[in-house]
Amino acid sequence: MQSHARGHLVYAASGVLAVHTERGTSIVPANRVAWTPAGFAHYHRAHGDTDMRIVFLAPSLARLIPERPVVFLASNLAREVLLALTGPRNYDDDAPAYSHSARLRLLRVLVDDLREAHEQPLHLPEPRDDRLQAIARMLHENPADNASLAELGKTIGASTRTLSRLFRKELGMTFYEWRTQLRIHHALVLLADGHDTTQTAYACGWANPSSFIAAFTDIIGTTPGRHRTGRHTTIPARLKSAISDVE
Repeated sequence: MQSHARGHLVYAASGVLAVHTERGTSIVPANRVAWTPAGFAHYHRAHGDTDMRIVFLAPSLARLIPERPVVFLASNLAREVLLALTGPRNYDDDAPAYSHSARLRLLRVLVDDLREAHEQPLHLPEPRDDRLQAIARMLHENPADNASLAELGKTIGASTRTLSRLFRKELGMTFYEWRTQLRIHHALVLLADGHDTTQTAYACGWANPSSFIAAFTDIIGTTPGRHRTGRHTTIPARLKSAISDVE
């Protein structure tokens, strides 16, 4: 776990990143950008061949983005600016890719673009209630578990009504919405590790690949097959990290 004096954007040019904070976990595939504000304890975990890009923002720009961890849809413009700001020539003091003023202008374009982007539902909130935490542990260990909320409630000694209320109050979603999010998170990790669509569908609890494809496309915006083939859009490495740090 670590925290920074300035907030930062994280982008996976290839592979999949998980960003863990006290608020929960955000999964960041190649069409998303995660924002972690200053002071938030967090850690990153890479899945598959991951090319990780990090851009720190000065407070004057960070104040334009929400004061909580969020995940944005990465437009073509945002993606190209992120790649430009974290390219290899940014670390060559003798022949930098951009002047300081040019980098500041690019950062402003990036922030303006993200302000217009919709937040994307790839954040899995972390429950605080002991009963919800028990359910979360069971489903993280076995995302294919298709037990109903009533059946899970019997296991931990809580009623369906109580658990439903807690899911809405603490996590802002129903149990079934939360479980779908959890399964999509697991699916992204499995796809990044090389599993095919059929294997991933059954491992994550879908009855058949077609229902998995529909759910995945609805949340991620592309099919699992296209997501897999689009993973290596840059030169792959087990974990490459590029950081842009501009005052």
